[in-house]
Amino acid sequence: MRIVRHYEHGDPSVLRVEEVDKPEPGPREVLIRTEAAGVNFAECQRRQGVPMGGPAELPGSPGGDVAGTIEAVGRDVTGHRPGDRVVTGVARDAYAEYVVTDGARLFRVPDGIDAAQATSLPIPGQTAYHVIVTAARLQPGETVLIDAAAGGIGHLLVQLAREIGAGTVIATASGAAKLDFARSLGADLAFDYDQEGWDDLVMAATDGKGVDVVLETVGGDVFRRSIPLIGQFGRMVAYGTAGGEVPSISVLDVMDNKAIMGFSMWGVMRNPRLMADGATALLDLVGSGKVRPVVHARLPLDDAAKAHELMEARTQLGRVVLEP
Repeated sequence: MRIVRHYEHGDPSVLRVEEVDKPEPGPREVLIRTEAAGVNFAECQRRQGVPMGGPAELPGSPGGDVAGTIEAVGRDVTGHRPGDRVVTGVARDAYAEYVVTDGARLFRVPDGIDAAQATSLPIPGQTAYHVIVTAARLQPGETVLIDAAAGGIGHLLVQLAREIGAGTVIATASGAAKLDFARSLGADLAFDYDQEGWDDLVMAATDGKGVDVVLETVGGDVFRRSIPLIGQFGRMVAYGTAGGEVPSISVLDVMDNKAIMGFSMWGVMRNPRLMADGATALLDLVGSGKVRPVVHARLPLDDAAKAHELMEARTQLGRVVLEP
């Protein structure tokens, strides 16, 4: 079978496609024939040598979200059988024609969505759900600011905020196309964080009060400018630094009755109850059509480097997937 690996850190060109033996599932594992593998930005960072979302080991084999059909099950696996359509997040070896994974960590693919859309369920979907529900605890009627609102996680956050009943959903992103995309998904207001004064526009939209919740993943200057936008007793959840710069903060930044929380999906993955709660909610939301994963690009496995280039260019609207 074909699989994507890299033996050094660097730009997307270090990714290479290799031929290896098809893996065999262990007693508690399943073998999945891959139909689509979702590309997450954290894998671009790990390819560069930045340990975001897990260690940047060598040799590297990117992880991600894999949707496909079960081809074989281990002897101790219950509840799944060959032929089932499933999706799961794996820590490595995701860009491959076949994937072996834990039989207890599978989502069933809801009717009405294809494999590429289904790749939004495990890591992006669970991240979005737990960022906004478990960590931020967004309440109906509250105002929420979602940075990077057009990306693989951000576009789900906009829809989740609407479904929760946010009073006002404010999106930020770079470029008119992304702002239009965020509005199409339910954002009430959208501002370009590459334009000077975007933070003043957010503050003006809240009549100078600031927002109840900030969901932040860009880092750097966007992070710093978002802190003053937190209203009295508001909270920010920072769940990434896609911009590459990890900002520092002072206790003085939050002295005015504000809270800033760092979020790690890896921590949630170690909690079976939280994972189960997220899975149940997401399957209902996506299966009912209340949340719609959007696929921006479908690329063949041989174009893994192009997929990473697209992610790093930050031009995508929604999900980027590889289809073996």
